[in-house]
Amino acid sequence: MRIFGKILLAALLALPATVLAKPPQLPVGHFFKDPEFTSVSLSPSGKYITVSVPQGDRTLLAAFEVEGMKLVGKWDYGAKKHIDRVSWVNDERFLMYVTEKLGRFDFRVGTPDVYASNVDGTQRADMPNLGIYQIVDKNWDDPRSILVQRSVDSAFLSKYDVYDGRVTTVATAPVRFGGFVLDHERKVRYAYGQEEDLEVVTLRRDGDRWTTIHTAEMGGSVRTPVAFAGDNKRVFFEVSDKGEPTRLVLRDPESREETQVASNPNVDSMGYVFSSDERELLAVAYMDGVPNYVFINKDHPESKTYAGLINAFPDRAVRFGGISRDGRKILFSAFSDVDPPTYYLFDRETGSAQFLLASREWIKPDQMSEMTPVSFIARDGTRVHGYLTVPQGSNGQNLPMILHPHGGPHGPRDTWGFNPDVQFLANRGYAVLQVNFRGSGGYGTAFERKGYRNWGTTMIDDMTDAVDWAIESGIADKDRICTYGASYGGYAALQTVVREPTKYRCTIGYVGVYSLPLMFKDGDIPETKSGRNYLARVLPEGMTAQQVQSPAYNVDKIRIPVMLVQGAKDRRVPISQYEILKDNLAKAGRPPEVTIVEAKEGHGFYDFDNQVELYTAMEAFLDKHIGSARAGGTP
Repeated sequence: MRIFGKILLAALLALPATVLAKPPQLPVGHFFKDPEFTSVSLSPSGKYITVSVPQGDRTLLAAFEVEGMKLVGKWDYGAKKHIDRVSWVNDERFLMYVTEKLGRFDFRVGTPDVYASNVDGTQRADMPNLGIYQIVDKNWDDPRSILVQRSVDSAFLSKYDVYDGRVTTVATAPVRFGGFVLDHERKVRYAYGQEEDLEVVTLRRDGDRWTTIHTAEMGGSVRTPVAFAGDNKRVFFEVSDKGEPTRLVLRDPESREETQVASNPNVDSMGYVFSSDERELLAVAYMDGVPNYVFINKDHPESKTYAGLINAFPDRAVRFGGISRDGRKILFSAFSDVDPPTYYLFDRETGSAQFLLASREWIKPDQMSEMTPVSFIARDGTRVHGYLTVPQGSNGQNLPMILHPHGGPHGPRDTWGFNPDVQFLANRGYAVLQVNFRGSGGYGTAFERKGYRNWGTTMIDDMTDAVDWAIESGIADKDRICTYGASYGGYAALQTVVREPTKYRCTIGYVGVYSLPLMFKDGDIPETKSGRNYLARVLPEGMTAQQVQSPAYNVDKIRIPVMLVQGAKDRRVPISQYEILKDNLAKAGRPPEVTIVEAKEGHGFYDFDNQVELYTAMEAFLDKHIGSARAGGTP
């Protein structure tokens, strides 16, 4: 039985145990092998695609002619270098963004240079410093140049030559970390960004001067320009007055008349779909439980095509990856919680879709477990959202369960889709509960702001309330619940135990933060002024409050088995965090039951063999404490 979207809890609990056969236990590596590819791009002509292909310690790029999928070029920039994405700048030339990644949970670190090449491999060149710029406009009328932005004390808009790397300044704006919005004639009209003190700012260009039209503290109100409407007069803005989820409005700058065109009561937008000529905004993407689109220009011919493609995959979500300049070819992927992305190219002229690639073709959807959007009311009356994955083949009742908090914590959120960690745990018979606790991104700045200063209190209480909901609903066996998370999630996995010492049977901290005071002294965050300002804004004020919310200073409350995992080369969460918790637990007479430290790993294990070793140890640890060895329910 396939249920797409939000479901009634009663319907979930009513499923008989015989509805689905229990899938086989799959090898650990089945879940953690690199996907066949990580990104796909379509050329402006629709004639070519590029594909980023992970291979061990690097990610290569291959270019294919769509007709016959003929290989026309290949690029490799060496060990630990990942061609993360491609941006086409004309029909024959593209830019390759080459990044470094030292750990599984690291954001990839962009290198200062970007590489350019023609699709046939000719005219390869380094693009000096282009990695510190962002593309604002492809400037299709001039195949040699693009418009880019960067910040050096203030924001700069420049013309960049994609063949020889020459840079010419076009405009500046008085905002420390900023970007620009141009109209359809490529005139500079707005700037927006953030100051070093984290205040957000929006500016309007009035003749030769800039006028401030909005300011707010981090986590406050929002008024951000998105794009000009097709008439080149009105402007789309993302707006939030009091931190509620942003709504999209269409504003006339002259009359100041404003019309709401799209909104969602629970979440911010996650992206936009524009017409092939880039003049019309067609749809807004949301992730309210599952992905969906709100079409604001339903009569546009391309909107009808996009809507038709969405309807063609009723059990999957569709993500659009590009459209040819003539509007004929559309690149899109279809995916679900049990099925990783598969890419297609749709031809609007012939009405046919061409299969291109499957990212993890070895994954069989009928062996995976469904991820269901859920929500509950927290102790103070706030509605909190999340996801519940119940092992396929179970009756959905009285299950051993893993509370699995996400990292970040501010900005990221859990989303619906294929998740290797979740599917691995479900395959081993565990229900998995993911909570978009206060502080998570995507639910409005007010919701995110409620997590500031409350890393170890309100945010943790939301997770506790989610667990209580699962117990009261009959899903989780109250005597077989463990916590597991990475990065901030690793912190939360331990802090939930500090906050609720008797609720859990074991806990796993993976590259986690365990001492909040140490965040001000060690790691890459305090190395910059903006990083220090961020910590001062979101962490508890004062040493005492920080220690109260730190697992390392509350080991007397951690009386259950602990597993700690760390990469010795982690710069985001350095090994000092692991050591202070490990040492304090040992001094208290309760050393971690399992410790894994990999000398060559960073913020999350990257090597496949190391991942298999880690998850094999995790499987044994969980099984010992809440699995078959402690069975008391119906897994």
